[in-house]
Parts: sequence; structure tokens; C-alpha cells
Amino acid sequence: MEQNAQRELREVSPEWTLSELMARIAKALVSDGPALAFASTSFTNVPPRISIVVKTTGSSGVAKEVGLSSAALLTSAKASHKFLGAEFGNTWSLLLPLTHIAGINVLIRSLELGTEPIDLRNYDGEYPHADFTAIVPTQLFRALNGDDRLLSHLQAAKAVLVGGAALAPEVQMQATAAQINVITSYGSSETAGGCVYNGTPLDGVEVSITPEKKIALKGAVLATTYLGAQTLWDTSFQGGWLITSDSGRIENEKLIVEGRVDDVIISGGENISLSAIEGSLHAHFPHKSFAAFAIKDPQWGDALHVAVAGDGFPSENELNDYLVEKFGAPSKPKGYLYLPELPLIGIGKVDRKKLQELLMEAPN
Repeated sequence: MEQNAQRELREVSPEWTLSELMARIAKALVSDGPALAFASTSFTNVPPRISIVVKTTGSSGVAKEVGLSSAALLTSAKASHKFLGAEFGNTWSLLLPLTHIAGINVLIRSLELGTEPIDLRNYDGEYPHADFTAIVPTQLFRALNGDDRLLSHLQAAKAVLVGGAALAPEVQMQATAAQINVITSYGSSETAGGCVYNGTPLDGVEVSITPEKKIALKGAVLATTYLGAQTLWDTSFQGGWLITSDSGRIENEKLIVEGRVDDVIISGGENISLSAIEGSLHAHFPHKSFAAFAIKDPQWGDALHVAVAGDGFPSENELNDYLVEKFGAPSKPKGYLYLPELPLIGIGKVDRKKLQELLMEAPN
């Protein structure tokens, strides 16, 4: 193939049946058809190695079109199945949107097992059995708090991958008590999806911690390019390593993800971790959903606020007293935002920028 040769890129059509989409993915993976974009794109061609393009904003809000090779996607699928002990003929259920790598991976893993995924995205009635599935923490929370149909489906599966956002320890303990075999999954679109399961890197994946405490990942699962964003690519990928925006540590040979490096605010001269606030509130008030965010403030610098979603909110006094006792006086929120549900960016990640906008729009 000529050095500057390009491969056709075609957007996935919502008119395609799941079977037709699976067939087109199979052709894309063996370079017998165009590469596939799982979201709208302005590009019509990609480098020849690219088979799949997925758009991601991550937690930063910066849109990126991630180009993934067949080698990365298939390496990821095979390593996932090895960890899970999956066998040819086993089935996956599809509970995630196909605009995100976690949903796309269900299709690719199914191809590897010679089966078609059980599509439960708009399914009526009791869910049929599947050997494996992938969900986000919000779905697991709902299964444990009233969604009996989903609960039964998860309990019957051999393993349930949970990723896309941090899983609150309390929710994980509830899932274990409910006899759900939860496997926590850490990764991103740039790593062809989850590449660290239960803190353990999948086969062929390396993990290190940079001097700035950032998690760095390396291996055959890494993406090939950001379409039209070489500078951003060069910033994120250095020496064959993906430098993430997540902080972490290695403890007992396990990766512990501590949160995003940029989720620490400075309020009144004190450092406050937004993820620590959220995790602690979820653990203490397990039947509610919380998101911590900050608003620029002339007095405090960053004024801590907390969004609360769900019915039967704890009182603000209860929340204040708990946070002050747990983290000290600087962690007392300067305000609260009550919502029916938290706005999300991607699957499972709270959109903190949207929370800031909603607070500004709320009546005083």
C-alpha cells in the first residue's frame, strides 16, 4: 500500500440491524471494508491501520476522535476473555450505547466468541440470560435499588464488568452481598476500553505511575491516533505511554485509581478533592447520588458545591455536619443543587461543567 494511502471511513447508520452492524465490524477488522465511525465525523478517510473511530470527551470536555486499529481492539477482546475465563459460544448482553467504546467492545468480544450479543437497550419483559455483560456504576446502583429485572440479569451472569466511572466502595459491597460477580474495569477509548480489571493489568498491558502521580498505560491495546489533532496526541502519548489525567498508586501489585489529577480545588487556601467528597457521600448516604463541583468565588477562590439527585434528600444540615466531621471545616459546601438526576458526560461520568451552568441558571 502506498505511503500516503488512506482508507474510507463510513459513519455507522442507525438503520443497520445489529446483525448487519456485526458483519460490517467483522469486515472492518480484517480490512475487507471501510473503517467505521460510531459518531458523526467530518472525516471521510483515515490512515490504513484504523478500523474503528470512536468520539470521546472523557472528563475534560475536549472532544477527540480516537482511531483504533484491529490489533488494539482484538488484543483487548482476547485479553478480556482470558481474564474472565470466557469460552467460545459464551454470550454477552448489550446494555450500553454504541457511541462509546464499552458498548462497541461488547460487539467485538461477541465476534471473538462466535455469538451475537443479546441487545437489551430497548428490551421489553424479563431479560434473558447472558454469560457476561458490561455496565456503568449508575446502572449497578439502580439494579441494587429497585430495578429487579436488571438485578436478576446481573446475578445470573458469570461476571459483570463495571467501568466508565469510579465505583463507590459501598455500592460494590452491596453488589457482592447480592451475589453479583463485579469486575471493576479501568481504561478509556485510548486503551480500546478497559485494560485493568480489579486493579490488575490485562495481558500485554503495562502500568506505571509518573512523578506527578499520574497513571500511565502501555501496550498493544493503545489507540493509533487522534484524527486531525496531532498536537493533542503528542501531549497525551509520550514514549509509547498514554499519560492519563488520573492519579493513582500501586499497592500490593494492584492499581488504585485515586481520581482525576485536576479534580482538586483550592477553597480558602485548603486543597479539597472533589472525588473524595463524592465517594464519601455515596458511602455514607448510599441511596442518593452526589456530585461535587466548584464555582469561582472572590472570597473562597473555588467555592465547593454539591449536587444531590434522587428522592428523599438528606437535609443540608446532615450533609454539612457529615462533611465537616469527615474532612474538616473547609469542606462545608457553600451551596447545594437539587436535581432529578445528575447530568452525565459520556457514560457514567458526571458533567461538572453542566452543573456549574445549572447552578448559575437556578433562581436564587
